[in-house]
Amino acid sequence: MRVIDILRTKPGVLYTTSPDTPISKALLNIANHDAGSLIVMKDNRLVGLLSFREIINMLALQLAPQGSEAAIDLQSLKVKDVMNTQPVVIDPQMDLHTLRGLMVSLRQRFMPVVEKDVVIGVLSFYDVAKAVHESQEAENRYLKAYINDQHEAPQP
Repeated sequence: MRVIDILRTKPGVLYTTSPDTPISKALLNIANHDAGSLIVMKDNRLVGLLSFREIINMLALQLAPQGSEAAIDLQSLKVKDVMNTQPVVIDPQMDLHTLRGLMVSLRQRFMPVVEKDVVIGVLSFYDVAKAVHESQEAENRYLKAYINDQHEAPQP
């Protein structure tokens, strides 16, 4: 199974934002769409990724004691102040085994899929886990059918 095979099972919606979007608007966008991340685009190019990790880090700074240099003003923040400016991107032809290893080793839960400098989707750790689960379930049905000497695999 390849990245492109997993992408085909997802709705074709890509949630994006710009670097100059206020962080409050980006957070509402994430919440309203129940998305785990936003692709940050400028001039039709990927320039960053905003995910739970960056948001949690930003909120942790907000909890710093008042007057400390770490405290931030949420109202003045833009996406560009918080986003991951160097997200690891993956190729649609990457195999599932390589993708899983990369996500685990980098501890990255969301990975933009890029083909010829165009973002064609985002895969989450959930998407990958779901694809593996469904693949194993199908394999189990076929094996059980074979063992039981059935001519066709049972439908899910």
